[in-house]
Amino acid sequence: MEHLISATRGGALAIAQTKSVITMLKDANPNLDVEIKTITTTGDDDRRTALWNLKDTGFFTSQIEDALLEKKADFAVHSYKDLPTKQKQGLTISAVCDREFAEDCVLSNYKVDSIEQLPEGAKIGTSSLRRAVQVKHLRSDLQIEPIRGNVKTRINKVKKGDYDAIILARAGLERLALQKEITFIFNPIEFVPAPAQGALAIQIRKNDKKTNELIAAINNQKAQIETSAERRILTILECGCHAPVGAFAKILGQKIKIIAFISDLEGKNLIIRERIGKKEDSLSISENLAKELLSSGGREILKNI
Repeated sequence: MEHLISATRGGALAIAQTKSVITMLKDANPNLDVEIKTITTTGDDDRRTALWNLKDTGFFTSQIEDALLEKKADFAVHSYKDLPTKQKQGLTISAVCDREFAEDCVLSNYKVDSIEQLPEGAKIGTSSLRRAVQVKHLRSDLQIEPIRGNVKTRINKVKKGDYDAIILARAGLERLALQKEITFIFNPIEFVPAPAQGALAIQIRKNDKKTNELIAAINNQKAQIETSAERRILTILECGCHAPVGAFAKILGQKIKIIAFISDLEGKNLIIRERIGKKEDSLSISENLAKELLSSGGREILKNI
């Protein structure tokens, strides 16, 4: 039996995601045994600070990456959207798992089909500046309030009436079998997700060839191309994963469609651009799209944030 240790955060969603990756690994390598090692991150310790007020990157990943570098674990399972575009030296992404759900969704006590149907002045809970500015852009009357805590904690806050609605990633609810709680799902072209939202990234030490061979077997090329294109936009903008920026890429046959936006903090100046090209040119398409966002007013937005 081949034995590996997987590092992950200790929350229910993180454990569920890690277990799904382990299942894929065992299907590809029947003689593999994997131990789960849970690690507390800065983000797990600090459950009060709104994510848009964070100054540091790696809020949910840094301690896990340290465990890899210190050889306390062989690989780590990350929500790809939380991983900084610049990885710590000595680490690399060995696989990106198939991404079924990139969309955001709304959970509410009101039976509505769209954000337009929520009551005037409704209180919306979100931990994401990207989600907040898009809501403001669509409905300037809605009240945006920060919310922290795990998925079930947030759901309970809606049911208690602390919020009229909350916005979460659909993928997390699906992985926790909580999809019945969803009120409606956004179209990712109209309400743009975070780069790599819904995807799981498996990180290893660069020089660990043996582990890389095992992990690379479950890499999904489509997901890898799409998420790499999305994250390339963040790299060019140099704005960090908590900025009011969204990106969504989708392979359509031999083409790839990429949409991205950047916004001011009030959602009034929301600049959105879209490009379609050959999927083998996905990174250069993303780079050109990001540069267009900057030249169209994005550079001034970033200076003012």
